[in-house]
Amino acid sequence: MKTPRVLLLSPARSYRIAAYLDAARRLGVSLVIASDGRHSLAREVAAGIHLDLSDPAACLDTVARVHAETPFSGIVASDDTTVELAARLAESLGLAHNAPSAARLTRRKDLARQCLADAGVPVPAFSLIDLDRPLSPQLDALCWPVVLKPLSLSASTGVIRVDDADSARHALAVIAELIADLPDREERRRVLAERYLPGAEVAVEGFLHHGGYQAITIFDKPDPLTGPFFEETCYVSPSRLPEMLQRKIISTVADACAAYGLRQGPVHAELRIDGERAWILEVAARTIGGECSRALDAGLVEPLEMHVLASALGRPLPLRARERAAGVMMIPVPRAGVLRRVTGEAEARAVPGITGLRIAVRPGQPLEVLPRASSYLGFLFAEGDTPEAVEDALRSAHAALKFTVDPMILLRPGSLEL
Repeated sequence: MKTPRVLLLSPARSYRIAAYLDAARRLGVSLVIASDGRHSLAREVAAGIHLDLSDPAACLDTVARVHAETPFSGIVASDDTTVELAARLAESLGLAHNAPSAARLTRRKDLARQCLADAGVPVPAFSLIDLDRPLSPQLDALCWPVVLKPLSLSASTGVIRVDDADSARHALAVIAELIADLPDREERRRVLAERYLPGAEVAVEGFLHHGGYQAITIFDKPDPLTGPFFEETCYVSPSRLPEMLQRKIISTVADACAAYGLRQGPVHAELRIDGERAWILEVAARTIGGECSRALDAGLVEPLEMHVLASALGRPLPLRARERAAGVMMIPVPRAGVLRRVTGEAEARAVPGITGLRIAVRPGQPLEVLPRASSYLGFLFAEGDTPEAVEDALRSAHAALKFTVDPMILLRPGSLEL
């Protein structure tokens, strides 16, 4: 029997590539990476298919030619930026896929909000601000506080809570800079304004198979996310919310998937919990981002990426869970500047319950903060008997780390005289 080939569509710098390569080896699958990484130092990326991810038509032609010579059995997207393109490729090749229209909803916040509202799925009240029209009458119509969001950027970039018209004007100027170079005109000129909801946030991980949704776990986000920016830090599982509310969260995600028209593959959802109501903030047709999947792996018998590849092949693995609490901390950037040194790593690793620490930024690299950039210094991972023990371990390990960040000095042309 021929070894099945799966195409992984991914930006060359994605954190996820190594995990997918390992999962493919364990499944006996041949993984081909399609990326923008022609000059990548990673052997598998450099040897893969090289695409201009900003040119979907050219991507379709290139992948179709390769498929005609050696067929693929499935296509997987690693990140938000490739989900819609992966759906179009899979559709064109007759492989298992979500409808491209459904995949588009997962990355366009305005279209997604309208779709869910029309279907009766709880979403915050929202409107659109047109940056090409006078702002005053548009801002006068808002009920404060609101959260302003670019239509398509991810990872909290450009997401800003504002409490009045003056702060909204300033925030819109920042967002306008962030979206100025987007290729889509609508995404350059419009900003989503939605009612700020108080309450806790959760993330939900799960899978779809023939339209049926199965949750893997709910991650609590124990740090308050009240704005003005929304930097995520800790994810801890299993959830400590009441069982009835957890069932409500899962059913709301399933309703959102049905409204979008999603049918298969991984689903990452974000929700706000206001009292006993669960409000959809995001539903993405991908797994949890970055290296956070390692926290999810602690609760699964097989790694998450094995499930994704098996799902793409139409033969999903049973979701077998471990009885173990786990969590991840996305180590926040303390301030913008240049990272000089990190100390306390040995002490952090020695904290009981800590299972991993990865510092992702090297000394000398620049650091940016929200709302202009959403990046992390690295990741801490923990396991324990209870969610409380996991959260304590993450916080203790983070307290042991010390970061020296120097101000970034920008020199204007002509500011130095020789």
